[in-house]
Amino acid sequence: MGSGLRALRRRILTPDVSETSLDKRGFHKKSPAAQELLETVGKYFLTGYANAVEARSTTEAAQWLDTIPTRFRGFAYEGAGMGYGVLDGLPFGKRGHISDFLAGPGDPHIYMVYVGVGWGMARIPRFRWPKAESFDPLLRWLVLDGYGFHQAYFHTEKYIEQQYQEPRFPWPAGDTGYANRAIDQGIGRALWFIGGTDAELVTKLVHDFPESRRRDLYAGVGLAATYAGGGEADELRFLLEKAGEYRGPLVQGSAFAAEARVRAGLVVPHNHLAVEILCGLTVEEAARISLDARPERPVDGELPAFELWRQRIATDVLTLGGVGK
Repeated sequence: MGSGLRALRRRILTPDVSETSLDKRGFHKKSPAAQELLETVGKYFLTGYANAVEARSTTEAAQWLDTIPTRFRGFAYEGAGMGYGVLDGLPFGKRGHISDFLAGPGDPHIYMVYVGVGWGMARIPRFRWPKAESFDPLLRWLVLDGYGFHQAYFHTEKYIEQQYQEPRFPWPAGDTGYANRAIDQGIGRALWFIGGTDAELVTKLVHDFPESRRRDLYAGVGLAATYAGGGEADELRFLLEKAGEYRGPLVQGSAFAAEARVRAGLVVPHNHLAVEILCGLTVEEAARISLDARPERPVDGELPAFELWRQRIATDVLTLGGVGK
């Protein structure tokens, strides 16, 4: 494909950056600084998406992605995951973009790339969705996390105000009901954006949902508050206190974010603040807990290995960090 055709493909496939403005989305504006942060995240996400759909190779895409500021680079890789997911899903298009990216420069960013693939699934026909078996059996649930974020972000009335859930989600095949829980984890991440990083409003939004959904929503909130940032120290303390019986999922999400940042070499000051307050640990300690709790041979039983992993992380963080009281 010539450079002119690739640039045209980029223009055709890439959403307009105005789609990520808080005014366009109708999201809460806590402060000018919080608004700028969230809109910058959106801008770099779309930059990563555009780079992926225009680049001649995954190597070239990564060269562009690695010029993005450290704080926002992970979001750009998430956008690239969406871009490659869309390219793989185009009717009559060739597949293999996602696997090629993850086999090369996308590997350190695997968590964010998987989430980005879920964004792509929300934009392509279901018959072109990737097969669940093509992903890591432990991490594939992150794809549905990304799907949930997308749906809450772009269809807020349906997924947040009406609290919509599909009766039986069709991916992966034979799912026993955990798919909607993984989607809720993504919806929880989106609540941090919808609530404009305002911890008081975000916790209110969580508690508007049925009790059965709050644990997964809080996990997503903890991940977003740590990875994206935007909360001041007193707000993070409020979040921890308000979580109450859901502190375990909250700190698990925070520890996941720590591991994602450490693995990619993208740790920045707000990560330290969030992990210290939410987990009572350093970023490196929280990341190590995530790695040590990871099952060597994930086998899904009554609960997916992914959920058992999350539960182990929550228990270990609460015990070692001392924030469970």
